[in-house]
Formats: sequence, structure tokens, C-alpha cells
Amino acid sequence: MTSFSVTFSNVLLALLYMLPGFVLCKLKKVRPAHLSTTSVLLLYVCSPCMFIDALIRPDLSPDLPGKMGLFILISLAAEIAMMLILRFLCRRKKQDFGMRMFSVASVMGNVGFFGLPVVRALFPEAAEAGVYSCMFNISLNIVAWTVCVFHLTGERKHMSLKAALLNPSLVSAAVGFLLYLLNAKAWLPEMLQSGMRTVGNMSTPLCMLILGIRLATLNFRKLFTTPIVWLISAGKLLVFPLFCWLLVLALPLDPVFKGCMLMLAATPCASIVLNLAEMHNSGQDLAANCALLSTLLSIVTIPLLSLLIYV
Repeated sequence: MTSFSVTFSNVLLALLYMLPGFVLCKLKKVRPAHLSTTSVLLLYVCSPCMFIDALIRPDLSPDLPGKMGLFILISLAAEIAMMLILRFLCRRKKQDFGMRMFSVASVMGNVGFFGLPVVRALFPEAAEAGVYSCMFNISLNIVAWTVCVFHLTGERKHMSLKAALLNPSLVSAAVGFLLYLLNAKAWLPEMLQSGMRTVGNMSTPLCMLILGIRLATLNFRKLFTTPIVWLISAGKLLVFPLFCWLLVLALPLDPVFKGCMLMLAATPCASIVLNLAEMHNSGQDLAANCALLSTLLSIVTIPLLSLLIYV
């Protein structure tokens, strides 16, 4: 199968996971108020299992830890650089919350729940593909609780290094990395590894079910006719991944590293943007619309961008 068909089928499957949540919400079998408990399970149970499983899969290699660190550094630099560029371009409208959201949501992607299955399908023989998703997620969380919060609120007091470093994603990544160094794949009971893998594999369907429920509560006319939502989606799905691709294109790195950087950067807007908006009680509808529209549009953009990998 070509990269286009592989990515298209995997993105389509992810979007189909939204359908039951959407239908059940419309039938009033589930309510948005139920999402808080489900989101906690996703964040504190499924997500850690997904990342730990991804990190213990590869065989021990003297090169992989260095590549992990490099992936974090490049993705972190790309996120901060793009935010600063967009902030500079929108400096005359910095009081406009939509423009501040533009500079944040255009770089914060769903690299875990959405991105990890895509890169695994694209590089089925490369166990490090899942690892790179974890590394991108680390940089995303660091930026989210520092630079992103400052961009959204304009106040440094909301920045939290503690939240950036002590959150479920980073803690589970640290545990997974330690287990990788200890070669846990060789001695951890297979029953435990299998159980953790099963719970981790629930992450993507559960995340998309939640998005489907949220989609059912939105005004479709507003979702598709708000210019700033389209602008943010274009920034996230096209501008940022191409920016990341150019950063690594000329570097002496293997195709899996470069391909994962492109594909993970091309993922739709992350739900963490919505979480930040809800925490600071501003822009919740805009953040939700961006997450949903970019997710729907990704069925076109991700397969098209995947064609660059083998150019």
C-alpha cells in the first residue's frame, strides 16, 4: 500500500470512531456532562499505558536515546518558533483572542491519540515510530503549560513549570523510558505487557468518541462558516507540518525520523488547547470548533502530506 492509502485508511478509521459518540449524543443516550469522567480515564489510565507500551517496544539501541532527545529538541524548537512567528505577524491584533488562539492552536497537535496510530501504520517495521510520538508529546506538554498559557492569557502568572513537567503524559514517558533502559520487554510478564497494550489501544477510540459527542453539541453552521476556525485549521494542518518538514529535510536523519516529524506535526488541533481555554474560561467554543474542524479536514491533508515522505 502507498503512504497515501495507508494514512487515508487510518485517518478514516479514527473519524469513524467519532460516529457512535455523535449518534448516541443526538439520541440523548449520553450527555456532554458525562465527558469529565471519561476524560479523566483517558488522561490518567489509557494515555499512560499507551506511552509506556510505545517506549518499551523497541529493542535496546545505543542510537535511539540520542534520537529521542533530538526529536524533543527539534519539535520543541519548531513549536516555539512557529508561535513566535505567528505572534509577530498578528502583533497589531494581539488584543484579539482569536489571533492569540491562532498562534497557539496552529502548533498544538493531537500527536498521541491521533498521531501514534498513523505513524505506526506508516512505518510498521519501525518500533521507534511510536517512541517519536511520545517525544513530540513531551515537547507539546512543556510548551502548553508555559508558552501557550502565556499566549492565551497574556499573563506570566499562569505559566507553570510544575504542570509542564509533572503531568500524566510526561510522568508516564519517564517511566516508559526507564523501563526501556532496563530492557523491560525481555523480563516484564507478557500478560502485563499485553494488558497494558490493550488499555493503551483504547486511547484513540475513546478520544474520538469524546470528540464525536462534542461535535453533536455544536452549531454546524457556525463550525463551517467561522473564518478564524478555517485559518487556524490551515495553520495546523498545512503550514506547521511543512515548517517542520523543512527543518529536518536537509539534516542527515533517517526517513522514519523525518516522516514521523512531518506526520505528527500534521495532526489536528489537540484537545489540550480546549482544556486550557476551559481552565481560563475564555475561547472554549473557538477551541472546540478548531479541534473538530481540523480533525474532519485531516482526512484530506494528512494523506496528501504523506506523499512528501518518499519524494
